[in-house]
Amino acid sequence: MVKPFWIFGIDRTVQNMVGDESYGLYFALFSFSMILNILLDLGITSYNNRNISRYNFLLKKHLSNIVGLKLVLAIIYAVFSLIIAAIIGYNKIQLHLLFFLIFNQFLISFTLYLRSNITALQLFRTESFLSVLDRTLMIGICSVLLFTNVLGHDFNIQWFVYAQTIAYGLTALITFAIVLQKSGKIKIRFNLKFFIVFLRKSYPYALLILLMALYNRVDSVMLERLLPGATGHEQAGIYAQAFRLLDAVSMFGALIAGLLLPIFSKMIKQGEPVGEMVKLSYTLLIVPAIIIAVSSVYYDGEIMSLLYHSNTDYSSDILGILMIGFTGIATTYIFGTLLTANGSMKQLNIMAFAGMILNVALNLILIPKLQAYGSAYASLSTQIFTGATQLILALAIFKLKPSLTYIVRLLVFAAVVIVLAILTQNMGNWVYGYFAMIAGSVLFAFIIRLFSIKDMLKIILYK
Repeated sequence: MVKPFWIFGIDRTVQNMVGDESYGLYFALFSFSMILNILLDLGITSYNNRNISRYNFLLKKHLSNIVGLKLVLAIIYAVFSLIIAAIIGYNKIQLHLLFFLIFNQFLISFTLYLRSNITALQLFRTESFLSVLDRTLMIGICSVLLFTNVLGHDFNIQWFVYAQTIAYGLTALITFAIVLQKSGKIKIRFNLKFFIVFLRKSYPYALLILLMALYNRVDSVMLERLLPGATGHEQAGIYAQAFRLLDAVSMFGALIAGLLLPIFSKMIKQGEPVGEMVKLSYTLLIVPAIIIAVSSVYYDGEIMSLLYHSNTDYSSDILGILMIGFTGIATTYIFGTLLTANGSMKQLNIMAFAGMILNVALNLILIPKLQAYGSAYASLSTQIFTGATQLILALAIFKLKPSLTYIVRLLVFAAVVIVLAILTQNMGNWVYGYFAMIAGSVLFAFIIRLFSIKDMLKIILYK
């Protein structure tokens, strides 16, 4: 609940207050910092999660060495990012904002690494608390800045970035204290031999994260760079309006994937069959994904007009396109996590490289002609392609055989959701129609036994 409130209560309000052009500049810079932040991690977090979930006793040894490694990588990331930013022509104002966004990415990456230890130890309640701590702090800080005149000036995009820095810094300190309690006293080491050995094992994860970051985040950067001046900033801002909702619903999938990685890793190590867990988790994501995709197509204009003050006719069409791609993202969260837990990194990296080439090529072709629409179509094509590829890979590697009954149920469910969306549009008030469609869809999913409360608890309570 905290993360959606942050997105719709604070992040959306910031864009409405500062305008699409100013927010679009920030959004493009933020995406740029995210693409290159793989240099902060180099696959350490994913590899560490998988490794510590299997061998808990390695926590103290790895923590002492990896903290030192993260500090070295932070310097490399900052230098490399600023050099690339200068090469592609960012001005002084943009570089100033980017400097703080780079520091924020370091704080996020360091916290994610620390949290990977907590997740690997299956301390899920602590992990849940930490996963929303940064947003909770930002909500408090930004609420004061947005809704009071405590500083005596109008809110600007720089304040938004500074508030994030404070919140991420406090979260990193608190998370470090908790991990330190679990591991005992540590001594930060700069052990070159350990760095080389560890990075040799983690680099396939790093390459995968880099490639996926490129095809997930390069859209707004290319919009801002390929289109001239203010047009590029505005188009990136319009794209951000719709992308924000995709980002919000993706958080649910990310939380499920975070739970599943150590579970799948442990099951594979112990030789347990994963088919039932895969089916339960996929159903838990694909059912909401279908509902969200269909509702976003049929109620796109109403949703965007409710949330934003400008360019809603434009961004509403983009919303429908992006949300159809969420079905591909949901598929990636389940089957990509399963393949990662299995160590199938070569296959995943080939898939991600193909996805990156597809995405960049489509953006280069479509942005000059269709602007933000072009990026939306590029994203949709890439997400469907990568999700389907990972599904096929997982079925082949694990020899999973989905039942015909299950496939038919999903197809029937999707058809019924579309019918409900069409019928509810005729209701007098669109809000009633929207919630009636969602309620009817969820009820139908239970009626045809796509999932149940008991199935959800199997994932949550798995030991």
